[in-house]
Amino acid sequence: MKLGFIGTGNMGNPMAANLIKAGHQLTVHDLRREAAINLLEMGAEWADSPKEAVPGNEVVLTSLPVPRDVEAVVQGENGILEGATEGSIYVDLSTNSPTVIRRLHQVCADRGVTMLDAPVSGGVYGAAAATLAVMVGGDEDVFNKVKPTLDAIGSHVVYCGPIGNGSVCKICNNLLSMGIGCLMSEALTLGVKAGVDLAVLADAIANSSGGSKRLTEKFPRFLFKGNFEPGFATALAAKDVRLATDLGREYGIPMELSNLVDQRHVEAMLRGWGPEDSDAVARLQEEKSGVQLRLPEA
Repeated sequence: MKLGFIGTGNMGNPMAANLIKAGHQLTVHDLRREAAINLLEMGAEWADSPKEAVPGNEVVLTSLPVPRDVEAVVQGENGILEGATEGSIYVDLSTNSPTVIRRLHQVCADRGVTMLDAPVSGGVYGAAAATLAVMVGGDEDVFNKVKPTLDAIGSHVVYCGPIGNGSVCKICNNLLSMGIGCLMSEALTLGVKAGVDLAVLADAIANSSGGSKRLTEKFPRFLFKGNFEPGFATALAAKDVRLATDLGREYGIPMELSNLVDQRHVEAMLRGWGPEDSDAVARLQEEKSGVQLRLPEA
């Protein structure tokens, strides 16, 4: 399939690479051409703008940091809609606001363009390994048409319902992941300060009801090594938590604990840790408790 792909950063680049490996023909665009050099070497064509990434392609995909970037790429000057024609399919892989997604969906529909939201989960490791979870909202017939393409980037591609539902699922997932990260750091510093070796404590929890992927997969790659190279950046984690609390306010849902997680991420951002991996948020708890969560062999 001929595809346009816009946004070849930490997540977008490996996803685009896997699409090429699966036999798709890509036209790629990013604000920085150097972010797509490896893709061009793999046979992708370069587009100087989002608009130029659209003509001749059956599906256009975006992987962008924040909702305003998606809005600009879709609606802005030299944007996707300027290059799209009736019948075009657009898939947003970004973690976006469901409200923004639903508004853009209508804007696209008014131009005869079908939009799906398909945010992904699994981080840069999952993106590289093509094992992402892909949560898709929109027209089910269009989902079935593009699912074989999405299967090239994810091992669990699931239809979540009408437009925006993919984003709702992704936001709920990331809120839980970031909240678990905060609570896990509190539990681990408690256990270590009370005398238990970190490796023993982590193993005991991982094989009990308190276990989670955050403990068994993410912390060993980042926090336990003192490695804060993203990964999934703290700035993006903070953005996703805020998307969740904003959605809660929009629907009148009490979010007391979520707002505490939000403020923990705000504090991390104020420390200047935005570009670092989201495990950096745990350093706040390390400082307050006087316990550093590191494993020499991690």
